[in-house]
Amino acid sequence: MDNRIDHFTVGAASLDAGNAALADRLGLTIPGGSRHDAMSTHNCVCQAGDDSFFEVIAIDPDAPDPGRTRWFTLDNPDTRIRIAERPRALCWVVNTPDLDAIVAASPIDLGEIVRFQRGDRMWRLTVPKDGSLAEGGLIPAFIEWSPGPHPSTGQQDIGLKLDAINLRHPHPDDLGATLHALGVDQLATISSGERALSFSVSTPRGRAVID
Repeated sequence: MDNRIDHFTVGAASLDAGNAALADRLGLTIPGGSRHDAMSTHNCVCQAGDDSFFEVIAIDPDAPDPGRTRWFTLDNPDTRIRIAERPRALCWVVNTPDLDAIVAASPIDLGEIVRFQRGDRMWRLTVPKDGSLAEGGLIPAFIEWSPGPHPSTGQQDIGLKLDAINLRHPHPDDLGATLHALGVDQLATISSGERALSFSVSTPRGRAVID
């Protein structure tokens, strides 16, 4: 199955705070993106190479309560404490041509498939009802887009490129087996240690790791 990295997500206490911190770290300002009405969040996005994009996401302070737990653990008290300190790597998302097959064959619960739409573009995404992330974000969420160019083609290229998705886990072989069953083990590097997710990127200033 032609699974590929779709985007990778960093959480922030606010978009202003997140962009300011990332500008210091990367030398780049991530352009404004859009709002997610169903989740009461908003984002900043930019191209990241190979039909993928980088996303900075935060709770939208001007949006009403979504009536459900927000995605990417943004309602989780521990996540709120962590992102109040600085932007944090939360999740990576894999683009798949057959989301139903991925979910049906998955050895773990990936959550429900939620349908979203903006204008004439639709996408479906795996979202656990409790807003959790499988293995703390080490297992990706999966997305399937409606036919058309990848959304990254309409985003700005500011010189940021994804080099690697880095996963650390106390039992790397077990994590690798799960990723292999999902058909995505080739998309990330796995090492042994305390659970951690990070993104290696290249920018005009040089290489950086976002964790």
